[in-house]
Amino acid sequence: MTPTTPVSDTGSPSSTRFTETIRKAVVDGLLSEEQPVAGFLDADGVRDSVTALHDAFAAVPGVQVLHTFAAKAASLVPVLRLLADCGMGCEVASPGELRLAVEAGFTPARIVLDSPAKTRDELRLALRLGVAVNADSFSELRRIEELRSPGSASVIGLRINPQVGGGSIGAMSTATATSKFGVALGDPGVRKQVVQAFAERPWLTRLHAHVGSQGCPLELIAEGIAETYRLAEEINESLGTQQITGIDIGGGLPVNFDDDTVRPSFADYVAALRAEVPGLFDGRYALVTEFGRSLLAKNGFIGARVEYTKDAGGRRIALTHAGAQIATRTVFMPEAWPLRVGAFDAEGRPRNGPPMVQDVAGPCCFAGDVVAHARELPELQEGDFVVLYDTGAYYFSTHWAYNSLPRPAVYGFVLDPAGGGVRFAPVRDAQSLDSVAAESGLGHAAALTALSTGAREK
Repeated sequence: MTPTTPVSDTGSPSSTRFTETIRKAVVDGLLSEEQPVAGFLDADGVRDSVTALHDAFAAVPGVQVLHTFAAKAASLVPVLRLLADCGMGCEVASPGELRLAVEAGFTPARIVLDSPAKTRDELRLALRLGVAVNADSFSELRRIEELRSPGSASVIGLRINPQVGGGSIGAMSTATATSKFGVALGDPGVRKQVVQAFAERPWLTRLHAHVGSQGCPLELIAEGIAETYRLAEEINESLGTQQITGIDIGGGLPVNFDDDTVRPSFADYVAALRAEVPGLFDGRYALVTEFGRSLLAKNGFIGARVEYTKDAGGRRIALTHAGAQIATRTVFMPEAWPLRVGAFDAEGRPRNGPPMVQDVAGPCCFAGDVVAHARELPELQEGDFVVLYDTGAYYFSTHWAYNSLPRPAVYGFVLDPAGGGVRFAPVRDAQSLDSVAAESGLGHAAALTALSTGAREK
């Protein structure tokens, strides 16, 4: 799938669904001169996406599936708690994410720990809690063996790299020949080592693979999972027993950023797997999924105030407060991560008028901080608002602190079907400048001057 640059799509179905929300956010002051940027997440939309995931797999009877949410896609406790309430588990990849998952209410049995660089302390905690762990290498497997108690409730798996190739975005492809993730299955002698690793460890009962995400077509994802399934069959046959009882098939369903259509769907994903590897669904293996972006992206947006407009080289530029600090991937890889942009006036109403080619730029102090290049939008003016669609995952939840810009507020919302309008709930408060200063070492302000003074006195 080749990334394309979308056009403004203010009148599309999802955008129309958010129009009332944007207007109400401006009226309520959630977007204003004092609060010029914020993230918004549709709580009912998230529930609908989770339902679609569960329904897609439930269409195949007899298969036990633990659907986990990749915490990195929205590392916000209220969002994680909503997902737990929807029946999801949680996939974590750091001590911080594990803490957030526990705080959000996920039980250890529904948490899976992945990461290529787990420390001993991190592994001790996971094993003590009973969290499932996917070892990323033979070295880590040996470390787990040292730390694991015989009665540990943690399900232990081994991540393999099926080396089936990459998609259109290299940075998002994790099954290339030299990927840093997993055990490289096709390297000389490695397949035999994997079989031996299971033979020596009866408590090793799961295989894990993740081919990649955005830019990876369904066919490539299915090929990687099929290779993992074939390895599970080979190991169990070699050992003469079904030691491998579960396969973690990862996540990675790509998101369509071109328009509102949800494609591919979770049903498409299941259909592709059933066609490529039907034995995966015969009930002999419990499955684990780790979806993130595909559950949340289309359920959220970023709203940002236009602070100024200017003309340069015949191009109109709208300077907003949504830039690389919250749209990092889009700014640095605009062809791979394009976003649709909506234009709204100072009252939060869709802006009308003839299209004008404009850049939408952010507040960061470097020239490349542009979230949309040469887009045809109604002419933006100072005090207007722009909306970045399909940003419910990663964007406003994973802030980059460039220029010491504070993290924006995030709000959840629902549209009352009974005509009660839009209701908001705070998910994360806007970061204060006191917090920015504290994170920047304010409490140790004199540490270096005192240290250098002491050195001179000696």
